[in-house]
Amino acid sequence: MEYTLLGHSGIQVSKLCCGCMSFGKAGLMHDWTLDPGATTAMVRRALDLGINFFDTANCYSKGTSEEYLGEALGKLGVKRHDVVIASKVYFNPGQLSRDAIRREVEGSLKRLGTDYLDLYIIHRFDYGTSILETMEALNELVREGKVRSLGASAMYGYQFQDMQLVARDNGWVPFTAMENHYNLLYREDEREMIPICREMSVALMPYSPLAAGRLARLEWADGTKRGETDAVAKQKYDSTREIDYPIVRRVAEIAGRHGVSMARIALAWLWAKGVASPVFGATSISQLEDACGALDVKLTPDEIAYLEEPYRPHAVVGALHENPPEEKA
Repeated sequence: MEYTLLGHSGIQVSKLCCGCMSFGKAGLMHDWTLDPGATTAMVRRALDLGINFFDTANCYSKGTSEEYLGEALGKLGVKRHDVVIASKVYFNPGQLSRDAIRREVEGSLKRLGTDYLDLYIIHRFDYGTSILETMEALNELVREGKVRSLGASAMYGYQFQDMQLVARDNGWVPFTAMENHYNLLYREDEREMIPICREMSVALMPYSPLAAGRLARLEWADGTKRGETDAVAKQKYDSTREIDYPIVRRVAEIAGRHGVSMARIALAWLWAKGVASPVFGATSISQLEDACGALDVKLTPDEIAYLEEPYRPHAVVGALHENPPEEKA
């Protein structure tokens, strides 16, 4: 495993982050999530592979993702300072209001069985709460020691910059990481978000690095339970299959040249683009092991250009146009 710093936070993380949306009670969010035993086995193997970075959220399987991750780390006897735990807030009553943030962080800490988070991420931009209120509340959590650093997830570039400037102008803690939607099939953040992050020394930890498996195989649908039931992934990728599939074919071609899996090529491309730690959600240990092997793949400039050349502009997917209807408590 290789390691890098998480933006300007000084926190050292593995260059592959174990995404925990695949942990949790099945049926609460997805039908393909891992039970407690399988979660513990996955966490054990991740640690054996040198992964120290785990990313979850308060809304994943209605909090049971956090519970399963916390239980796994406890069962394995992991020392708290040996792992970096990230969780998120937004898809909850009150979204990013001060009261909601303070309530939700306490719930996350309890479910994870820890007294602090290494990284606390706002899951989306909140149109209904002032940026001032949100950033002040997040700053309080850092000052109180409940959170070590702050991150944001998919939003528009101007929204992220506005939030960073509010933090700067008030002497508050800014974001150090951006968990954005970024892969070979979706590169819209190259226009504004990624340059902003570079300018502000913000680490990129993109989600969906394999486009929900579309970059890991030549078959667009793989017949698995996740492939058949993941409505979110279908919404993100299936409408653009015609313009995206030529990229998939090129990933397969480059993988053949290197004698590795397609997944390794898709991940190697992200590291070649300067990404710090892609969030990789595995449902099998073999998938996780294969992903770690991608660190050994080095793409040439010509191969990178060849993979990128077929890309065509996409509609924005990830950033919200407005707040969704608020979930009832």
